[in-house]
Amino acid sequence: MSILLTLAAFIVALSVLIVVHEFGHYWVARRCGVKVLCFSVGFGRAIFSRTFGADRTELRVALVPLGGYVKMLDEREGDVAPSELHRAFNRKNVWQRSAIVAAGPVANFLAAIVLYWVLFVYGVPGMIPMMGEPVAGSTAARAGFVAGDTVIRVEGSPVPSWQDFRWQLLQRALEQEPVRIEVKTGEQIQVVRKLGFEALEPKDLEGDLLATLGFARFRMQLPPIIGEVIGGGAAARAGLQSGDLVLNVNGEGIGTWDALVGKVRAGAGQELQFRVRRGEIDMPVFTVIPDRATVNGVPIGRIGAGPRMDEKLLQRISTVVSYGPLESLQKALIKTWDTSLFSLRMMGKMIMGEISLKNLSGPITIADYAGQSAQSGGISYLMFLALISISLGVLNLLPIPLLDGGHLMYYSIEIFTGKPVSEKVMEVGQRIGMTLLFVLMAFALFNDIHRLLGS
Repeated sequence: MSILLTLAAFIVALSVLIVVHEFGHYWVARRCGVKVLCFSVGFGRAIFSRTFGADRTELRVALVPLGGYVKMLDEREGDVAPSELHRAFNRKNVWQRSAIVAAGPVANFLAAIVLYWVLFVYGVPGMIPMMGEPVAGSTAARAGFVAGDTVIRVEGSPVPSWQDFRWQLLQRALEQEPVRIEVKTGEQIQVVRKLGFEALEPKDLEGDLLATLGFARFRMQLPPIIGEVIGGGAAARAGLQSGDLVLNVNGEGIGTWDALVGKVRAGAGQELQFRVRRGEIDMPVFTVIPDRATVNGVPIGRIGAGPRMDEKLLQRISTVVSYGPLESLQKALIKTWDTSLFSLRMMGKMIMGEISLKNLSGPITIADYAGQSAQSGGISYLMFLALISISLGVLNLLPIPLLDGGHLMYYSIEIFTGKPVSEKVMEVGQRIGMTLLFVLMAFALFNDIHRLLGS
């Protein structure tokens, strides 16, 4: 994968979501009559600065694009002219201050809703939830699932795609309650099968849940013929072209595309010798070094190439999930709500020690996902943006001083006690919040480096 593409996708994603978040603060502050002094995207030294509006608000883009802020007129941060006291943030009532602070995370949730609405109206491509042969002795096999089963509903909720099946089971696995799954068998008979999660351990939620349960998606047995070659990928760099038939890798015969994928995934960063047939000609050996990627914390190899598809068979097993405008809005609201709750519950399990802190991701992992989603196409990238926007909203609502949630915690205390939290308490809270954030960032960065090194 191109490093430039990864960096560009990461910077664009962060910039868009930061602007959305800070614009929420800015817009509500202006509605509440607060003077905004600066709207900054990023921290540190400014690399771009302009003023706008009647208040001559400074718009700045700073060097470090890992956040942003809206600076408002405030007596606690400097002298305020008597004529502008009514426009100072600290002079507003507690409800107005709460609204201004909450507006940032709310803007992120609204952005996710809009993104999901666009995706659902346009249509999200996926694979129908048809099963391959489950792993022998697995939870899925014991529950009676067999190859050819197509999932119709989970606890009464329609399942339009394999991706949706994974998402629904992941949510219900947190509750550890058995679920009723309605399927249509290969003989076109509708049956209900009961799946239990009693054999699951908390760490099983950290990886591919469906694989842990023994589910396997139906896969087409394709010949090892390269279809699409992504520019800048390992295949393109080595000189492979669309239409090449892979005969063997490192001397071992390759009979199917799945066999080729297995070789590539296991060969991250290693030299693989490809023998291919191009048309009627057996080509000289191509040396391909798969790029390293991380999926569910496991390092794998990728060469940036897809198989040549059998279009008729592909149409039978693929689907496009789309809805009308009003139903798409409902689906977008539900998706944003469910994802937010799921994030909070996962955080709770981390705090309780039920799930490893290895699940924390920092900027390196997020950048990697940004690059992967951008490489996969616009729909994948928009889904990535929606997910990160929700994560940013949830994170900022945590009751940690320095975050929006910490300020809302102070304002809640003020509402109940009738007086603001003292400056001394806020100062201590800031130190605690800074320490907590530093520890979280350290863990996240350590996890990033751990994944990067493939340990």
